[in-house]
Amino acid sequence: MMPDRRGATLLEDLPEDIIHKILVRLPSKDVGRCRAVSTSWCTATSTPKFMLDHHQLQPSLPIIDGRGLPTNFVLFHSAGTNQQLWPFSRCLKHHSEVCLHGACDGFLVISWLHQFYICNPVIHTHALLPQPHVEHALYNTIIGFYQHLPTQEYRVLWVSEPWHPYKSSLHVLTVGSNVMRHISVRMETLAPPSMEKQQQLLKGLRSKSCCPPSVHHRGSLHWCPYDATEIGGHSSDIIVFDTEVESFRWMRSPTQLCHHRKLFDMNGTLAFWGSLTPSLTAMDVWAMQDDVWTFKYQIDVSTLEVTRQLYSTSFKKKRRTPLDSTVQWLDDMVVLNDRELLIMFNSKHVLRCDIDGNFLGMVNIGKSQYCMMLNHCRLKESIIPIPSH
Repeated sequence: MMPDRRGATLLEDLPEDIIHKILVRLPSKDVGRCRAVSTSWCTATSTPKFMLDHHQLQPSLPIIDGRGLPTNFVLFHSAGTNQQLWPFSRCLKHHSEVCLHGACDGFLVISWLHQFYICNPVIHTHALLPQPHVEHALYNTIIGFYQHLPTQEYRVLWVSEPWHPYKSSLHVLTVGSNVMRHISVRMETLAPPSMEKQQQLLKGLRSKSCCPPSVHHRGSLHWCPYDATEIGGHSSDIIVFDTEVESFRWMRSPTQLCHHRKLFDMNGTLAFWGSLTPSLTAMDVWAMQDDVWTFKYQIDVSTLEVTRQLYSTSFKKKRRTPLDSTVQWLDDMVVLNDRELLIMFNSKHVLRCDIDGNFLGMVNIGKSQYCMMLNHCRLKESIIPIPSH
């Protein structure tokens, strides 16, 4: 290491592997600033290895939907702070018309005014996604966004809905390509599914009112329709799409007696929450371990409300005004880390609590906005450009 005239060691004098270890741990914005400092730093931080190493060190953060007031989507950090996501806050005039369809490896798929885009919110880039061209098509919708592991390609799974009620079709688009590939609805069974069952499955997947977003786990997309009887009456109630062989299969949830339920990602593990009561006053949480559902914990309204009242009382001397709303029912949940959760309640508010049900504080966007929704997409920041062919 060679010192400069003042006796200080210059970063350029360090070994390349040491420079790599220093730069790769910088926040994404600081990496961008380093690229403007010198040509050598720009080159060092633009290699595929550097960008992938940097991405792998980033935390996976939940995305919160602010309903367009004042912004659409924000990243929630464990410290309780949030960060607005580009391009939702500055580039679009009508925030409420933006819909988030999926997230994978730092890329987001959104729709706005009947157009679909893939974007990287960290480096502020986006690209238009071609849609399936189907004769007499009524509309197209995205039901999955994932990385195809054998080829490392990013792919979008579409369902096209024509005017004819029994001719829905399934399509796959490789990001960076304009070629749309039609695929048949294949099940992992000896006998191929009937046309009626194929259409029932596609109908359930394309309708957000009866099927939440997919969860990507171990190379497969998973959906848990609110009412599986409406899409075939199958004894198993989770739909699984193997992204490598492009076939569907059924999987059983931990319980089929839930009045409300969802699949979600729990720190890289497939998880399920459900409410056994019509009033949605408690959530039971399971996680998939060694291909077996294991009960983890329960979040109960009464416990949350009691600890929340204690929390509000402790802040009276600081003149902190508590939110004028008791926790009446639970709507949704996402995981922050091994111990902390975000819980949506009363269909509009979000609070933070631990897995024991202890209230840790309200979630707000900006200084005063408390109305928001949870989105089961997560973002792991990436400085990798959008793939193109």
